[in-house]
Amino acid sequence: MHEEITIERLAYGDASIGRASNGKTVFVEGGCPGDVALVEMTADKGTYLEGRAVDIITPSADRVIPACPYAAECGGCGWQHVSYERQLEAKRDNVVSQLARTAGFGEERAQELVAACVPSKRQMGYRNKLEFGCARDERGGFVTGPYRKHTNDILPVDSCPLAHKAIEKAPKAVRGALRYLSGSNDLGIYRVGVRHSLRTKSLEVALWTNPGAFPRAAVAKTLSQAVKATSIVRVMTDDRGKARKLKGVEVLAGKGFWTESVCGEDFKVSAPSFFQVNTAQAEHLVRIALEGLELDDDAVVADLYCGVGTFTLPLARACDLVFAVESYGSSVRDLRRVSEEAGLDNIEVIGGDAARELPELGELDALVVDPPRAGLAAEIIGSIAEANPRRVAYVSCNPSTWARDVARLEDVGYALLRATPVDMFPQTYHTEVVSIFERKA
Repeated sequence: MHEEITIERLAYGDASIGRASNGKTVFVEGGCPGDVALVEMTADKGTYLEGRAVDIITPSADRVIPACPYAAECGGCGWQHVSYERQLEAKRDNVVSQLARTAGFGEERAQELVAACVPSKRQMGYRNKLEFGCARDERGGFVTGPYRKHTNDILPVDSCPLAHKAIEKAPKAVRGALRYLSGSNDLGIYRVGVRHSLRTKSLEVALWTNPGAFPRAAVAKTLSQAVKATSIVRVMTDDRGKARKLKGVEVLAGKGFWTESVCGEDFKVSAPSFFQVNTAQAEHLVRIALEGLELDDDAVVADLYCGVGTFTLPLARACDLVFAVESYGSSVRDLRRVSEEAGLDNIEVIGGDAARELPELGELDALVVDPPRAGLAAEIIGSIAEANPRRVAYVSCNPSTWARDVARLEDVGYALLRATPVDMFPQTYHTEVVSIFERKA
């Protein structure tokens, strides 16, 4: 079934939203707000429909030509056909919508509390990291690349214009090298990561494999010829059970870590450790959070889910003591190293679960939380109230779970003062939100 539909807005996701003649909401793949599109209905979900734009009858003024030829096929960035100004508006609108509905703030109060989305200076070429899946093609040859939209099939792209120029063509170079190396042998590589820093010029290639025999010298030599890497590592994981368990990292060539500089701090990051993919925008996250906390130099602060210390080090320079809590072993080791090399002896690194560790820290003057997409565990909310910080900075990569937690924090005595969306991921629907809470009088 086909129907002519006017696209009204962008959803939180790759789809756009319009309304069918029967009044149902339609989530349309490939639409841009303002388009009049011929939409093929692909699914009836009862309360709403799903469809895809098969013809743009009248294009929107906000419709642009994607910079990447794979934009419609690749699952990496679904908003390349939308003008950047409209992307920023949509990201703010999605945060406002979650605050109004999920947190129950209502439209007017939500509009007052949410700032304009902080734009990224680079809208293409901003990613410091590319990560690809691996497979064998029908002839048995090694392929690596992003996944096709809505599938587990590899899209063997030659380049990715979202990445820094230095690694933009890494997909083709790495694929060629690994295809030559693997021949008819399976090297057990299931993921490839490439990281680059514009500031330090560091470039690392990480090969994720199962443990076992591996032609280290040959891989190091061939990859070194294909990519000008400062580090080549093999990350070994055991895939028995649900989650892949980290078994170790082997240095195949070079330094064995990737270096990056954020807010004047130097980080040596191991391949398994998380790091924000848009370095310049990560500095905005730190700046907004620290300004919002209004720290005194004798303050005692906790940084939960702190990773390798993006917030921890700037916090340590602004206050008396920082408890840095992180559960992932690789990140804990990186943070211990970086805080030692920075000469910061007022950081207490705690390797453990945030929900378990927070009650042990006593009273705090301020708190930073930067949880994964699932947001804060319910039990942590009560522990925050008991720690009694004057202000809390909550950094989120998921507006939906963030809005749920906003309501919970309000219930235990913390008022949301403001929320600032920061565009870490141009050309995608993803956004980060930095929110500041204050203890109610």
